Amino acid sequence: MNYSFLTGFGLVCVLPFIHVIAASFATVEEVISKKFILIPTTFSLDAYRYIFSTDIVYRSLIVSILVTAVGTAVSMFLSSLMAYGLSRKELMGRRVLMFLVVFTMLFSGGMIPTFLVVKSLGLLDTYWSLILPTAINAFNLIILKNFFQNIPSSLEESAKIDGCNDIGIFFRIILPLSLPAIATISLFYAVTYWNTYMQAILYLSDATKWPIQVLLRQIVIVSSGMQGDMTEMGAAAAPPEQTIKMAVIVVATIPVLLVYPFIQKHFAKGALLGSIKG
Repeated sequence: MNYSFLTGFGLVCVLPFIHVIAASFATVEEVISKKFILIPTTFSLDAYRYIFSTDIVYRSLIVSILVTAVGTAVSMFLSSLMAYGLSRKELMGRRVLMFLVVFTMLFSGGMIPTFLVVKSLGLLDTYWSLILPTAINAFNLIILKNFFQNIPSSLEESAKIDGCNDIGIFFRIILPLSLPAIATISLFYAVTYWNTYMQAILYLSDATKWPIQVLLRQIVIVSSGMQGDMTEMGAAAAPPEQTIKMAVIVVATIPVLLVYPFIQKHFAKGALLGSIKG
């Protein structure tokens, strides 16, 4: 029963994604005529040719990759330092700081105050506007803090006896022992930065700086509008609107799926160990 249930549940999760991939390689006529496709009858690359027809797409991909890489590094550096400090019981005002962190999970300034802060700091139309406002996520910070608390304090005491200071303890002992949590939180941050959409819409007016998610959305909008304008010219002249939507999903999802297998062994362990204690 367990194998049957898990197999069925796995198929429910996998089949829709297989349909999306198959539909992205199918012809427009087949996508319209069939409600569900697992293997396209005729393979077509029209959707991908349309998406990658200009250099703008490649530039947006580079922007997203750079924002994801730099943002994840900055977020992990700041979150790890703050989480390690909050995990030390001898820190004065620790409970007050933790209350302020949890408070941000329930209440925030909102879109307009955040925009005004970003504007006053001179971050508009810069890539830092996509990174600094979300550099530390309260949920990820709490998971890291709880993970650090589970590390035996005897290791730190031994390091101090050997003459190691707090910075040395953090980088030489705490971080190497926290690879499962680091890998898990890094994936969380990377997915957040890769899927950056609303912040780019709010803070970036220069289209050349748009990340891939915003550009892909614009491609779908443009293809839909052109599809409506070209109906009298026949299906062959109109852009493949339905397959473009599927191809956009594939392009936006594949990079994350390619990264996940490399940290899969750390993912479940890091998420569970960091959420045991409050």
